Amino acid sequence: KAKIDELPALWNVLRGEMRLVGPRPEVPEYVDRDDPIWMAVLRERPGLTHPVTLCLRNEEDLLLSTGDKPEAYYLKKLLPFKLSGYLKYAQNRTWLSDFLVLTQTVLVVFVPRLARSPSPTEIDAAAKDFVAPTR
Repeated sequence: KAKIDELPALWNVLRGEMRLVGPRPEVPEYVDRDDPIWMAVLRERPGLTHPVTLCLRNEEDLLLSTGDKPEAYYLKKLLPFKLSGYLKYAQNRTWLSDFLVLTQTVLVVFVPRLARSPSPTEIDAAAKDFVAPTR
């Protein structure tokens, strides 16, 4: 619950393999290297936290609430929501936005109820309206 399991990844940040703020690594079998959306996300160095990570802090609970098909829900709804958020953040990223995300992350670790979960409508809209970036 406290996300303490992420602390060892700080070593990866120190080695330059990850950033403090960046898209979270994905399960390799869910990554489509032929998809331009994925390729745009993969150009970003992965990170320990991200605005998408903050709003999906209780992702496990969300998946459990979907019934007997959590993987299908993840692939059809949550993954497009994540990819969309990753791309939007990358397009507008600044040192200040990274600082604010880090600050929010610390707050949410200590006061989890501060994390704002997206509504099912927001998730559905992101999945439905998600369009690949143009090259």
